[in-house]
Amino acid sequence: MVAIIKTGHSVQRSFYYNENKIWQGDAQCIMAANYPKDLTELNQMQRLNMLLKTAALNENVKRNSVHISLNFDPSEKLTKDQLTQIAGVYMHKIGFKDQPFLVYEHYDAGHPHIHIVSVKVRPDGSRIETNNIGRNESEKARKQIEMDFGLVKAEAHKRQVFELKPVNTAKAQYGKSQTKQAISNVLNTVLNSYKYTSVAELNAVLKQYNVLADTGGKESRISKSNGLVYRILDEGGRSVGVPIKASDFHFNPGLKYLNERFALNETARQPHKARVKNAIDLALMGTPKLDIRGLASALDKQGIKMVFRQNESGIIYGITYVDHRTKSVFNGSILGKQYSANAIQERCRPVLLAQAFRQEKAQQHAKRRAYNEPETFKIKDQAAPFESNSGSSSGQNEMLDSLLDPVKDDSSQPFALRRKKKRKQKNISNHL
Repeated sequence: MVAIIKTGHSVQRSFYYNENKIWQGDAQCIMAANYPKDLTELNQMQRLNMLLKTAALNENVKRNSVHISLNFDPSEKLTKDQLTQIAGVYMHKIGFKDQPFLVYEHYDAGHPHIHIVSVKVRPDGSRIETNNIGRNESEKARKQIEMDFGLVKAEAHKRQVFELKPVNTAKAQYGKSQTKQAISNVLNTVLNSYKYTSVAELNAVLKQYNVLADTGGKESRISKSNGLVYRILDEGGRSVGVPIKASDFHFNPGLKYLNERFALNETARQPHKARVKNAIDLALMGTPKLDIRGLASALDKQGIKMVFRQNESGIIYGITYVDHRTKSVFNGSILGKQYSANAIQERCRPVLLAQAFRQEKAQQHAKRRAYNEPETFKIKDQAAPFESNSGSSSGQNEMLDSLLDPVKDDSSQPFALRRKKKRKQKNISNHL
């Protein structure tokens, strides 16, 4: 069993996320604990009002909502009675036994799981502290429940995060609901697990699963409103499907949320710098000297992914290292000057990356033609044949814009007059 605990500022957001799942036919409310009536006697507003009134007993608690998901192995077939028993035991062990809480069984994923919605304010108005609750109380509760109910132990699936499959773009590009669910599955795995300190570092992880966090261009409406949308990418790095606003997800993973994570992650990732640096140094100490592809392959065996930022000519100007084992993300320059893009290329055996990049582009173009896809250019930087990432320069964008713009006539004469002039010349030639 895997438990995920999230706290927030809005009880309604967590509540209606689950209620909307019921409306869509993807969930069912199976338990209402510590309510004055049985679940069958409660309507939607009564279920919500109990939570709101309890939260209102202490207005100083700003992050007053608690949203928990308990996830079980796909091989486990649990009845509703078993799920409610597990929920009750879990809430008791983490200190929420007297709290009003709702339990929802969801059917929108490939494994059994339940969601629990509650509040951090006790009936006497006191606050329930949740700092480190996931590491302490929740872990103890999880292990005990696994033993008591004979569940598959989470330790047996520690590497499941590595095996998270990229979004199936063919299934997700046809509507908002499919796109949202596909992105949500990736975000739930990545956002609270990986230690990133910028949107670019986050995208180094997300793009491995065909997802992109997009803050928009400098003059875009998204950027001006300080917003964020999530997109699904196809194999060529192009956006497909419907972009989903961060606020549309129940935990609202917008820039405010991410900035809080950035601050926490900056400290949390520090102990893992040495592992990445040592892995790079050891790989480059061998003989014969590796080229950059060989280095990427060697690090990949250690669970470290090199993500390259490249321009349209295939020139690498940035490297981000994603350590899947410690779930830490580092821009090359953060590790030190000798781990930056320029230094790494100098330390590696030279390789004709530009030529390989052009060959890869030609192969992609041939593949698109085979499927009758129109040729398009990416405004953002292209990835290497063995990786992709975001990032671009204004000069490159201007160059691409000039390529994409329609052919222009240098003449300053209005188009209508030019047409008349052509007709006139044609008429004169006819008379001749």
